[in-house]
Amino acid sequence: MIQYSWLIPAMPALAYALIAIFTRKSKTVSAIISILTMGACFAISVGIFFELIKLDPANRVITFGATWLQIAPWQANVGVLIDPLSVNMLLVVTLISLLVQIYSWGYMHEDERCGTYYAYLSLFTASMLLLVVSNNYLQIFVGWELVGLCSYLLIGFWYFKPEAANAAKKAFVVNRIGDMGFLMGVVTIGMVFQTFDFAQVKDMVTQGMANGTYQGAYIAGIALLLFCGAMGKSAQFPLHVWLPDAMEGPTPVSALIHAATMVAAGVYMVARTYVLFSADPLAMTVVAYIGGFTAIFAATIALAQDDIKRILAYSTLSQLGYMVLSLGVGGYTSGMFHLTTHACFKALLFLGSGSVIHAVHNQDIWKMGGLSKKMSITTLTFAIGTLAIAGIPPLAGFFSKDAILDAVKDSNIWHHEILYYAAVFTAFLTAFYMFRLFFVVFTGEARDHHAYDHAHESPISMTLPLMILAVLSVVVGWLNWPGVDAYSKFVSYGEAHLEGASNIWQLLAQSWLSIVMAVAGILLSAMFYYWKVLSAEKMAETFKPVYLLLKNKYYVDEFYTWLVDKGLFGLSSILKWFDDEVVDDGMVDGTGWVARKMGGLFSLTQTGYVQNYALVVFGAVAVIFLLVSF
Repeated sequence: MIQYSWLIPAMPALAYALIAIFTRKSKTVSAIISILTMGACFAISVGIFFELIKLDPANRVITFGATWLQIAPWQANVGVLIDPLSVNMLLVVTLISLLVQIYSWGYMHEDERCGTYYAYLSLFTASMLLLVVSNNYLQIFVGWELVGLCSYLLIGFWYFKPEAANAAKKAFVVNRIGDMGFLMGVVTIGMVFQTFDFAQVKDMVTQGMANGTYQGAYIAGIALLLFCGAMGKSAQFPLHVWLPDAMEGPTPVSALIHAATMVAAGVYMVARTYVLFSADPLAMTVVAYIGGFTAIFAATIALAQDDIKRILAYSTLSQLGYMVLSLGVGGYTSGMFHLTTHACFKALLFLGSGSVIHAVHNQDIWKMGGLSKKMSITTLTFAIGTLAIAGIPPLAGFFSKDAILDAVKDSNIWHHEILYYAAVFTAFLTAFYMFRLFFVVFTGEARDHHAYDHAHESPISMTLPLMILAVLSVVVGWLNWPGVDAYSKFVSYGEAHLEGASNIWQLLAQSWLSIVMAVAGILLSAMFYYWKVLSAEKMAETFKPVYLLLKNKYYVDEFYTWLVDKGLFGLSSILKWFDDEVVDDGMVDGTGWVARKMGGLFSLTQTGYVQNYALVVFGAVAVIFLLVSF
């Protein structure tokens, strides 16, 4: 099956072309083409996985391709790289995308542009899969930019809504800022190493660091340029502002973006180019602290949000911070493991929120309540996802989050204890705000009786993916069951792999602090929103400045707006004045004015009288004679 791996990105790209050109007007045919294509991609990915695990671990890197273009001294290839990391991502992307596309039929089939929607989904997945299987930096950049384009198309799918159009533009512009650094990093790699091939660059960096050809700080600079792109795609502070607004797109798109495609691209890119990041402690430290700060920063904002999808969006920001933090402290395996488990329970939570929105036609959690009585499947599956993201054993999130905490605790990053306790506190916040969401939406009494009366369970096309994802949110974490460590043995990066506990009881004993914090967050949330022995309204009024700060997301968006209005537009007005007054009026018009005046002055010497010319010549000769004489 490995020889057919190039079909995995090619087939959804072909599906996009077929739908866009021929079947776009037919919702059913477009959906069938897209879903069957993604099912085939998942089947091929599974086949590749089973072929790969049969090979000796030393031989699990297979690459092939052809020359794309050659401009001396550079040669750009187009090719496929199959190794444990790429196969892990292939399984995640194809499975989540397949479930999202099945779910979308129930969610979007009444939309007039459903065919176009499935075309965009196919192109989106093809772009992500192209990025995943790329064997060189130039090709991954192509997939990278196509992912950005598709996110623009899907976030702004309902372009007639001003909010959706603005959110699409915001996502596109913010990502261009990060991508500028990424492009500079790719170009620098080509100039320094004279190749874009991952394997060749890895060998050259490893050998160059060993014999002193390359300095660590120099390689770190290249890595941090690439990381600028990851900060945009994976929405790390301060380029995080586009992701919450991306909720204006259809909910299945939100699930796909947050679970398996765009935001995962940044984390995957760091893992794929890990040889550059691990070459110098500076790059690792920067990555770790940005990830750690983003995790706790986004978690605090989620405490005060009221939109069900925005709460999940800030949850994604926080969990992405966990992944980036893990990679920064050397936890390559734990970071990728959390990406895998997070894809399952975050897709479940987003699709669950879509089921709720489909039932009540509202996204404000305070207009919901008591939905467990009307939507039993959605409630149960959403509860499983909430427990998983909170890190309650033995669900998936517990195993991957605990692996990250172990990686941080055992790292030698500068003041790693700060990052460790920040990550533990983030676990408490995650459990609190996620169960706040669950209790407000699914328990208690209905707040909007009109919405409640019309609420109903979603159709099987929507609930079946929820049930599958709920099962995955329980069992995927068992891939790293203590003593088995199947995932760690499959996806690892040399010294970055840390041996964990030998059995489940030892793991629970070692993880007591994170478990206690998660349980404490759940209990405190229940006291506010389930048992209601504490008043959230009084708490918000008592700490009103803090509440408003969190409610308004630390005013980062307002700061950027001010920066654009006063900074960018102010600078533009200064440059406009300089262009009008100095360049146009002073330099261009001034040059013409000087030419005219000088012409008028010199015209006085052109009298037409021979005696005047003779006088000038005589005077000039006299002056020259005097100068020579003295």
